[in-house]
Amino acid sequence: MTALNAFIDFLNTVFWGYVLIYGLIAVGIFFTLRLGFIQIRHFPELFRSVIQAPASDASGITPFQALCTSLASRVGTGNLAGVAVALFLGGPGALFWMWVVAAVGMATAYSESALAQLYKITDHNGQYRGGPAFYISRGLNAPWAGAIFSVCLIIAFGLVFNAVQANSIADAMQGVFGVDKIWVGLALAALTAVVIFGGIRQIAQVAEYVVPFMAVAYLGMAVYVVIANITAVPGVIALIVKSAFGFEQAAGGVAGAMLNGVKRGLFSNEAGMGSAPNIAAVATPSPHHPASQGFVQALGVFIDTILICTATGIMILLSGVMTPGSELTGTPLTQEAMVAHIGERDATSSPSPSSSSPSSIIGNYAYSENAMVFLKLDNKGAIGVLRIAVLLMVIWGAYTTVAVVFNMADAAMGLMASVNLIAILLLSGTVAKLTKDYFEQKKTREPRFDPGAYPELKGKIEHSIWAGK
Repeated sequence: MTALNAFIDFLNTVFWGYVLIYGLIAVGIFFTLRLGFIQIRHFPELFRSVIQAPASDASGITPFQALCTSLASRVGTGNLAGVAVALFLGGPGALFWMWVVAAVGMATAYSESALAQLYKITDHNGQYRGGPAFYISRGLNAPWAGAIFSVCLIIAFGLVFNAVQANSIADAMQGVFGVDKIWVGLALAALTAVVIFGGIRQIAQVAEYVVPFMAVAYLGMAVYVVIANITAVPGVIALIVKSAFGFEQAAGGVAGAMLNGVKRGLFSNEAGMGSAPNIAAVATPSPHHPASQGFVQALGVFIDTILICTATGIMILLSGVMTPGSELTGTPLTQEAMVAHIGERDATSSPSPSSSSPSSIIGNYAYSENAMVFLKLDNKGAIGVLRIAVLLMVIWGAYTTVAVVFNMADAAMGLMASVNLIAILLLSGTVAKLTKDYFEQKKTREPRFDPGAYPELKGKIEHSIWAGK
């Protein structure tokens, strides 16, 4: 175990000390500039792409279902325990760097999800499938790299990240109700099994109903806390900004704030990681153009980090429970902040870890099933093995120490993100052409993707998906 921990620490040093801490922000800035600040100039388009009436298509899910499923994966431990860990290790300034990652990450999320739509396929069940493995294989003619990405995705999302989610829920349930963690793990596994054995479409349908309620309830509680402490809010905002640039004494200094903000920001919103594109590809976009689904997933980053992570961070900082010398971190820190605002420790003091992370587990599973399709392992036997492995990881994660689980998650996420970032940079010309095409058409009519206008993609995309739609 010591050797394994040392190897994981080495990977994290490489990924987070050198590659991704700069790479994520650099790629986000690159796409922000190349696409003309698309996430700011065309912000209303993010909402229009979700609320516009979906096309009737038995092969895909709706854009709203795709958004909810991706949020099901995003909204969970990263927003709750992850924000608390970032504040504990990096100080209040870490929240500022989470904002930075989200702001530029919206352009990255748009790009990777538009590519996923463009290169999607129809599987043997007549259902749309796609994601980074597909645009790496088809767009870059590198199926070997697509296979590496798929394996990383299954390990990270199907296995490790679900252990992280289970760990967060078990901590919350034990803290509030005193329930032994192993029983929490078993209950979670049973609930997860009911959903994931129904496949992608059932996962999307469950997420469509659960996620909006979950997010609105949590944001409503945050608004209540902010209003109740409105006089202290300006001081907290000032503290966040000052700490981000070292003007205020904080744990870890500027480097600590940036490192932990970037790490936890990516873990939460997943922009550039290559996860959300897997469900983005399954949707039938409206308008029927790959760029449309890119806007949907950019909105997911905004909701996840700018709204929900900020809500968690502000509530923790307003609570006064994060004091110098305190060892309180992760889910317990978020819980104590809720207790400080709401009062007596009960189910209402821990609504989010216990209610959002189960949805994260099913969202994560949806991604890994997509990777199995790319690896041509989408037969009943292989999918059954994956599902059982997911359930076992949920049980294991429930009673594993959070430090070990988070370190494994960081390493897996770092490898995935590195592969995906290289791919989307190499395909950035295609993203730029898709974007220009979308807005030129929008001036006169509703955009429709025409494969004939992209002769360079002949043989690389499935023309029948777009023809006649």
